[in-house]
Amino acid sequence: MTGVCESFPGVRHRSASGAAALSSPGIFDSLRRRAEAVASALPGRTPALLTLFLFPALLPAQDWPSYGGDPGGSKYSELRQINRDNVTRLEVAWTYSTGELESIDSDLVRRQWTFEATPLAVDGILYVVTPLNRLIALDGETGKEIWRFDPQLALERPTNLFANRGAAYWRGGQDEKIFFGTLDGRLFAVDRHRGKPVESFGEGGFVDLKKGMVEGFERARYGMTSPPAVFRDLVITGAQVPDGEPQGPSGDVRAFDARTGKLVWRFHTVPRPGEFGQETWQGDSWKRRGGVNVWSVMSVDEENGLVFLPLTSPAYDYYGGDRKGANLFGDSLVALEAATGKRRWHFQTIHHNLWDYDLPAQPNLITLERDGEKISAVAQVTKTGFVFLFDRLSGKPLFEIQERRAPKGKIAGEQYWPTQPFPSRPPPFARQTMRRDELTDVTPESRAECEKLAEGAVLNPLYGPFSDKYHVMFPGTNGGANWGGASFDPETGVLYANSMDVGTIARMVERPEGSLVPFRRRGKGTRNSRFWDSNLYPCQKPPWGHLTAIDLVGGEIKWRAVLGEYDELTRRGVPKTGASNLGGSIVTAGGLLFIGATNDSRFRAFDKSTGNELWAVRIPASGHATPITYTGKKSGRQFVVIAAGGGNKYNTDISDMLVAFALP
Repeated sequence: MTGVCESFPGVRHRSASGAAALSSPGIFDSLRRRAEAVASALPGRTPALLTLFLFPALLPAQDWPSYGGDPGGSKYSELRQINRDNVTRLEVAWTYSTGELESIDSDLVRRQWTFEATPLAVDGILYVVTPLNRLIALDGETGKEIWRFDPQLALERPTNLFANRGAAYWRGGQDEKIFFGTLDGRLFAVDRHRGKPVESFGEGGFVDLKKGMVEGFERARYGMTSPPAVFRDLVITGAQVPDGEPQGPSGDVRAFDARTGKLVWRFHTVPRPGEFGQETWQGDSWKRRGGVNVWSVMSVDEENGLVFLPLTSPAYDYYGGDRKGANLFGDSLVALEAATGKRRWHFQTIHHNLWDYDLPAQPNLITLERDGEKISAVAQVTKTGFVFLFDRLSGKPLFEIQERRAPKGKIAGEQYWPTQPFPSRPPPFARQTMRRDELTDVTPESRAECEKLAEGAVLNPLYGPFSDKYHVMFPGTNGGANWGGASFDPETGVLYANSMDVGTIARMVERPEGSLVPFRRRGKGTRNSRFWDSNLYPCQKPPWGHLTAIDLVGGEIKWRAVLGEYDELTRRGVPKTGASNLGGSIVTAGGLLFIGATNDSRFRAFDKSTGNELWAVRIPASGHATPITYTGKKSGRQFVVIAAGGGNKYNTDISDMLVAFALP
């Protein structure tokens, strides 16, 4: 049964208090079992309270020091104070409003504003980056602001969205810094305790990331929307660059000295003459090529000294007649030696991409057991709904990947790659095609609107080519999976991925003679060429969003749950439809999966074993972010925190609020 809270307190701060259960393995599990035994003999005494009472000195605080919980992005927590049995008792512990929306007087900025951040939790303090790139430190117990740093972002500069997904924590001896990037291309190092830029880093506290990357394209967009990666004394950065023109700023990945800001290495994501993969670019098409960047989150294998890059599409991302070839390292998972930037191995998930199916998510570094042997692996979820699974050290696929013949199109001058890779396992976790008899019937109005939208359109298979006719493409350009990625449970070997089923409807149109590319994609309908109606109901029959549990040992889907709903359809008696979603999940030893993501202003908890929705609460705006969980340093209380920001391309409601939940 789902416990649903339909109200939300309108407070900015609420103090947190209460008792906690132990959460760490080993001795703490032993103590918890002893407390349970005592509790059974003392009616009215909970194991959590007895553990706290009997062993207060042993209560540990568990942090969330990396974007994905750990450098490898598992998004897993060993905390179990909040569990299947008590999750319905969760209540709001505190809320915090950044105050940022009050300072915005531009309608354009408000329309592009989206609070997607995942905070860090380090030694009882949270660090969160706002959409306008302000870094704020909060008390993890109360949500009270400790300090804030404002890099003074120039709001008049062009941007896709005002968004920032988070920061990175680094410690070297007594030196502790928070690193984060800005939309205008600066990498800041901020003293964790004082909230001030570290003067010895770069140019008085920051490195200008645009230097050496934007020459000839100074007015083009170049910045960071995701946190950097940290390996030992290196800070490794990707960037957001334009993909709407074939040439533009470089998408190269670089590493900087964490103490000085000095450049240590640079990896050419588009290989240059003499480098591996350069032959995959015909002629001089590699020169000044745009795209092929890491705009999402990288993962670090500290033990083996590797950094994993989820690279994106070459520009222009719908026409490639001017870049014939497979186009390495576009749309590739690349493993580099983190200390040197030298390529160890790579796998290209799409050859010569023409669909904007870039790799959007942090790779999950995981350990699997097969036939009694432990395997260090990496899983990469994709916009196409596939999961690619590799041996982390060698790059060898752990399930066979087949090169299957792909459809060929008729756009003049284009090169259509003859095959594309399909993993034999696991099955796809998102819709990849649609039949005409699957057109929506949730309401007569939606049916009529979608029939008109789809009139004369071609229903593409996966990797079907665009033409001068309108085509419906599944998954749409936002996936499938997106930057929220997946979470992994090391106890069971199960990967959890949320996905949306919203198609794209578009066609190719000729450009005037002399244009940089002879063809461009043109969408149809409302809001970003999505295949949905004016109410943002997708045009195919539900479900429209899923949460999927994937057994990576056997390569099978364990369960699928419908994720999200539309309140107005629920009131009309329509069965739960699922909803568009951006953001990710976390999984805990308490048997739970926490996720916001959906555009229905809800935060939910699922039973990780069955997929049953156990708890849902209404939050100030949709939680298009990945939550975190940690224990309070003073109280030992487990908190779950999410940014409830709304906005993006899926909501008109926006908020600047962080919401923390805990048991009473």
